[in-house]
Amino acid sequence: MFLQLGSIPTLVICSADSAKEIFKTHDVVFSGRPVLYAAKKFSYNCASVSFAPYGEYWREIRKIMILELLSAKRVKTFQAVRDEEVAVLLQIVARNSSVNLSELALSFSNNIICRVAFGKKFENGNTRFLEMLHETQGLLGGFCMADFFPWLGWLNKLNGLEMRLEKCFRELDNFYDKVIEEHLDPKRPKAEHEDVVDVLLQVQRDPSQAITINNDQIKGVLTDIFIAGSDTTATALVWIMADLIKNPSVMKRAQEEVREVSKGKGKVLERDLSKLNYLKLVIKEGLRLHPPAPLLVPRETTQSCIIEGCQVPPKTRVFVNAKVIGRDPKYWEDPNEFRPERFLDSSVDFKGQNYFELLPFGAGRRGCPGINFGVVLIELALANLLCRFDWQLPHGVKREDLDMEEAFGLTMHKKIPLCLDATIVDL
Repeated sequence: MFLQLGSIPTLVICSADSAKEIFKTHDVVFSGRPVLYAAKKFSYNCASVSFAPYGEYWREIRKIMILELLSAKRVKTFQAVRDEEVAVLLQIVARNSSVNLSELALSFSNNIICRVAFGKKFENGNTRFLEMLHETQGLLGGFCMADFFPWLGWLNKLNGLEMRLEKCFRELDNFYDKVIEEHLDPKRPKAEHEDVVDVLLQVQRDPSQAITINNDQIKGVLTDIFIAGSDTTATALVWIMADLIKNPSVMKRAQEEVREVSKGKGKVLERDLSKLNYLKLVIKEGLRLHPPAPLLVPRETTQSCIIEGCQVPPKTRVFVNAKVIGRDPKYWEDPNEFRPERFLDSSVDFKGQNYFELLPFGAGRRGCPGINFGVVLIELALANLLCRFDWQLPHGVKREDLDMEEAFGLTMHKKIPLCLDATIVDL
């Protein structure tokens, strides 16, 4: 669809064929980012990887993020953190027969992101930390008149948006300042592993780097990790568990697999994940039906081009509807059914390189660089939740009554939190 939203020409991509043309044939043209009102503020004037304009700075900061922070080698160094936090998650569930899985999943993923990024959890202030995350997400995903009529930005002073934005940004900025100050303190106790702030400060001091990064640019990268990392992982876990509850035969098959692999150990270890073939299909299917960000981060064309015979002007804002593409009956049989077996004889993956009918992490140059980090976290947490517990809905709630409504926002949360009863299984 080609729309005129205010003064902004807008293209909405709803098919895998169009997505392939954009991400493969014209990827450079579609690698720009629009300057959005809230995103500009939270990304420190578009200094983050997600919102930086396409160009030399973006290439260098993305290279730093991938090589120094999100490479397979770096992700592996955080294995102990993942193991410890999964163990904490399982202990909490074991102590409470009834759990709010939506709340637990967010706390779990947030604790891991905090330890990986900042070197520690913020347990005493965890409630405020989650509130700050929620507020930031709401501002980034909410409606802003200035994003469609740039000359009406002054209205944000009257409607309270600018005040909300400034207050949330200042709180986040003060938090980052304290974290950086702690890391620069020579008396700081030696950490078990380098965290993201340690690495970024080393890069800042390295004269051989192609670009020099300042503290605001470091904060921009931290915002990417903070916003994109915790919320999306938690959302994916909750939707997959909800789908499994509604499909007990799939749940049973997945549990049989993880319990067979974990036999004699009592839990699923990270090295076991490569053996969990069916669980990987379950996760693929969950991400197909419920991509955490149903509208991928918007893009902007850097020049004019032709897509499927239509002229697309420069500075066109582009939304890719990953959710609609993932349920397109042209590519998926019974697209609204949760059926992991559809991937058994399929080479379709979600890496966004050769297949464009499944795009939970985006594709092309501006695809999500954190895919390796996110997937292993989802796999490890889900495998252990299924291994250690039998799950069912609270007494009196039927599977067909489970509410699957989605909440509006940047990340597609389940509107009604997922509350389940868990029973410990002797292994």
